[in-house]
Amino acid sequence: MIDRINAMRTFIRIVETNSFSRAADSLNIPRSKATTTLQSLEALLGTTLLARTTRRISITAEGTTYYERCAQILAQIDELESSFRICPRDLTGDLRIEVIGSLAGDLVLPALDGFHIKYPKLKLSVGVSNGPVDLIANAIDCCIQMGELPDSDRIVRKLCSLNQVTCASPDYITRYEMPLCLEELSSHTAVNWTNPRTGHRDSLVFEVDGKTVGLRLNSLVRVSDERAYLTCGLKGFGIIQPTRSAAQPFLNSGELREVLPGYRTVPTPMSVVYLKTHKRTSRIRVFVDWLAELFAPTDQVEQDMFHVRQLLKSAPPVLIR
Repeated sequence: MIDRINAMRTFIRIVETNSFSRAADSLNIPRSKATTTLQSLEALLGTTLLARTTRRISITAEGTTYYERCAQILAQIDELESSFRICPRDLTGDLRIEVIGSLAGDLVLPALDGFHIKYPKLKLSVGVSNGPVDLIANAIDCCIQMGELPDSDRIVRKLCSLNQVTCASPDYITRYEMPLCLEELSSHTAVNWTNPRTGHRDSLVFEVDGKTVGLRLNSLVRVSDERAYLTCGLKGFGIIQPTRSAAQPFLNSGELREVLPGYRTVPTPMSVVYLKTHKRTSRIRVFVDWLAELFAPTDQVEQDMFHVRQLLKSAPPVLIR
């Protein structure tokens, strides 16, 4: 008699890894066991869940429906079992996350020891990239992304808003002079940023009278990686608009100078994204809650920095006698 729960887990892992071998390795079973389990499951259901050739695996329409229901059922089972655990420290299993953006990597990775202390039995697998993330195809439990995200079947939980700063290298400013207003930007050059998720070229963005104003400048170079974007700005290729947190060390050292400090930039949201079918999974829930706590001070600092700058701009001049 087939063990339906283990068969469901095997099927889901094959879909998520797109490989019988990788699924078997992650489940610590022989590849032949994964193959026979799927065959038995398909025989029991009387339908083909996965179309197999010698080169690839593709999920059928019936397989997609079954996958979604299996994910929901297994998440509920995991949630039920974990509800009987006395202490969160007893949570076990693997958690695969993808970190998007240099700031997230700089903040999340150094803090993971704190998560491990709190949940010592959870095993984390962390990937770092700047491109789009397919949670299902790559078997990712959740990912951290920057920017506005389109509506989808994913759950998006905002972690914080990151202020950006308009800046350029001293060498660039020497060559092109410091712009004093938005109108003067038309004669300047920017390092253009291409959104790796959409392929669209993003503009320099400002908030003027409560409205968002985007300016596209001529560019000598275009990048889709945050570190490359910052490096090109440091090398004098043009004006850039990175997150303030990423640029602040270079502003402090003088390697970058702030441009148009009187014009507010539009904050960039940072969010954690995961599948709706994983909503009730305890491992996901505790990690997402931990991320929210981790980023909460960042959000407050960004807000405080903006309010201080606004107060300084509106304060009367100080006379020195």
